Amino acid sequence: MSPEDLDPAVVAVLAKVSVTPADVAECAPLAGGTYNSLLRLALRDGRHWVVKRPPSAGPGSALRYEHDLLRGETEFYHAARHVPGVPLPHPVHTDVGGTPPAVSCLVMTELPGTPWHEADASLTAGERTRLRRDLGTAVARLHSVTGPEFGYPARPFGPPPADWRSAFTAMTDAVLDDAEHYGAELPLPAARIRDLLAEAGDVLTDVTRPALVHFDLWQGNLLLDGEAGARTLSGVIDAERMFWGDPVAEFVSLALFDDIEHDDAFLTGYAAGGGEVTFTDSVRLRLHLYRCYLYLIMLVEAVPRRYPPEQLAWTRRHVGKHLTASLDAVASALAGRR
Repeated sequence: MSPEDLDPAVVAVLAKVSVTPADVAECAPLAGGTYNSLLRLALRDGRHWVVKRPPSAGPGSALRYEHDLLRGETEFYHAARHVPGVPLPHPVHTDVGGTPPAVSCLVMTELPGTPWHEADASLTAGERTRLRRDLGTAVARLHSVTGPEFGYPARPFGPPPADWRSAFTAMTDAVLDDAEHYGAELPLPAARIRDLLAEAGDVLTDVTRPALVHFDLWQGNLLLDGEAGARTLSGVIDAERMFWGDPVAEFVSLALFDDIEHDDAFLTGYAAGGGEVTFTDSVRLRLHLYRCYLYLIMLVEAVPRRYPPEQLAWTRRHVGKHLTASLDAVASALAGRR
């Protein structure tokens, strides 16, 4: 697209940082996002920015936790700005509007590199091991940041909860409410899932510090840059799903549909960065709870996003299978207590 074709709303935002369409050399939409829209700008002075805006769909087309997601992403980058060795975008400008106020646009610096999943097949075994170790160190450093309260910064469920158990219960209750609202296909009735997660909720009281959690660190949100054989982690991006909570929750997306306990390289790096890596019964049960939460989101969001039939069938089959396994693991852990 041509700079002259920029959305008037984007032009208005850029004006607030003294940039006009004439200052833009190139602009193009970025693919890969599943919720917010992304626009890449190359300015004539050499700067490269990404403009991120929420979808234009009206109320009732999103999950409850997705309220004002860009507020969380903005908070993530500001909170982690002094963390050493973690390549993050720098927020250039945040635009707030509407009633109640919400972040309507985030302008940030663009980071170099290619999404990890696009480069993964070309990595040597040694290079992949080194990168996973470096990633572990970076994640541990992010987890050292402590927040002001538990839960999502936008407070989509009301006033801030008093503790992590209350925060996570509100999170799971909300996505199960969404499941019922949208008629999402789940492996068990929402009421049964709600009861099962609540019964295991006492283990969440082991979490007393609201750590910075990205919660979407799959390979698509990690950038690699450099020559083959010497690539480095060049970007940790798309922090819109972040919350303040249990750092253990991070391990779910870092080992999506797998088990982080099998990732020796990551765990070595995580320990080197100061992270706690002891897999106690409490940690393992909490991991199962967080897997349930993520898999529920993946199943429920497929409805309002109107996945095409083939993608919807794959999601229901594949994610549903993993949700069932995680729910069974929670039930098994509870049975072992009795």
